[in-house]
Amino acid sequence: MSQTYAPDAEVVGICTDLIRIDTSNYGAQPGPGERPAAEHVAALLEEVGIEAQLYESEPGRTSVVASWAPEGVDPSLSPLLVHGHLDVVPANADDWSVPPFAGEVVQDCVWGRGAVDMKDFDAMVLSVVRARARAGVAPRRALRLVFTADEEAGSGLGAHWLADHHPDTLSDCELAIGEVGGFSLTIRDDLRLYLVQTAEKGLAWLNLIADGRAGHGSFRNDANAVTALSAAVARVGEYAWPHRITSAQQAFLEAVSEAFEIELDPDTVEETLARLGSIARMVGATMSNTANPTMLEAGYKHNVIPGRATAGIDGRFVPGYEEEFYETITELIGDSVRYEVLTRQPSVETEFSGALVEAMQACLAAEDPGARAVPFLMSGGTDAKAWDRLGIRSFGFAPLRLPPELDFVGMFHGVDERVPTSSLEFGARVLDRFLDQA
Repeated sequence: MSQTYAPDAEVVGICTDLIRIDTSNYGAQPGPGERPAAEHVAALLEEVGIEAQLYESEPGRTSVVASWAPEGVDPSLSPLLVHGHLDVVPANADDWSVPPFAGEVVQDCVWGRGAVDMKDFDAMVLSVVRARARAGVAPRRALRLVFTADEEAGSGLGAHWLADHHPDTLSDCELAIGEVGGFSLTIRDDLRLYLVQTAEKGLAWLNLIADGRAGHGSFRNDANAVTALSAAVARVGEYAWPHRITSAQQAFLEAVSEAFEIELDPDTVEETLARLGSIARMVGATMSNTANPTMLEAGYKHNVIPGRATAGIDGRFVPGYEEEFYETITELIGDSVRYEVLTRQPSVETEFSGALVEAMQACLAAEDPGARAVPFLMSGGTDAKAWDRLGIRSFGFAPLRLPPELDFVGMFHGVDERVPTSSLEFGARVLDRFLDQA
């Protein structure tokens, strides 16, 4: 028997509680792990009758999987995968105005590491599902709720591990929602673009390697590995990659063009993007392939010329342009330097169309009459790369109506990460509507 319920009632409290559980992910270095947060999430679900299972790829590296198919769901529809990750990037408390793991509410915002990336969405999901379960209000389709470990280090111990070792947990899912998308970009008082992620760039972490002739630092050396590597790194870092516009990017640019009532010149598009504020950094990074030098290593003593020098490159490629990325890198580094691929993850892309997209627009408009959903290509990566391997179409849809002055993009992995309480409550209400229509 259904009854009146408030999907946003618990969202702020759940978000602060999750932030207080330190799940910092240090990559190769030991960290606290996700298990305490996973156990907390499982307990919140089981409290309202939703059975949750814990999957541990390594001790302490724990993900949660729960199925919710109450009476009233449409059994002809595949379950909707709703996913979020539990880990966060580290934070240095000395840099913050508010302790990063205190989960405090200050100036009507929830502050702390994970407030934006992405314990905010985890809290929205839990608040909505718990309210519905208590009230006996079924979603339109069954839900597969997944809260993963290790997303901040490439998902190898989380989503990719689940896809490799427990694909059966998701084999019946066809559609998914998660990060990064659904947040607002204010154009004017009566128009906000809500960016829904439909694509993300691929990732290629490369090691550039130069082998030379070792020798005494006082001798002439025409086979100096440091010299060869330095020149190659400079060419890679200074290269102006050509624009490669995907369908998602084109649709976003057209929406921006229409919103500002201007014609966009492809050669000067980044000047227009600058009018979008801080989000221009994220969007600008998706206009082309990129390759940024990030690490250098060579030698051990001033008077010894090393026989080898290496550099780390963070490469990202636009969907459809991976081959061009590697060909260009080969040309730039020249014959004296070679590269090896340390980590490679594919680009992901899906169409901004279908009933799920229509439901997103309708639910946003119901809570914000000035809302317009538009697709975008994200420069980073998410767990969607793992789900794509299982044939699941993924969308970034964690809805937030944000104050125009908030540097939301700067909050990702930034200092003083925070999210307005009103944005959390807005997101929970939109998500609740969405579960009725998705």
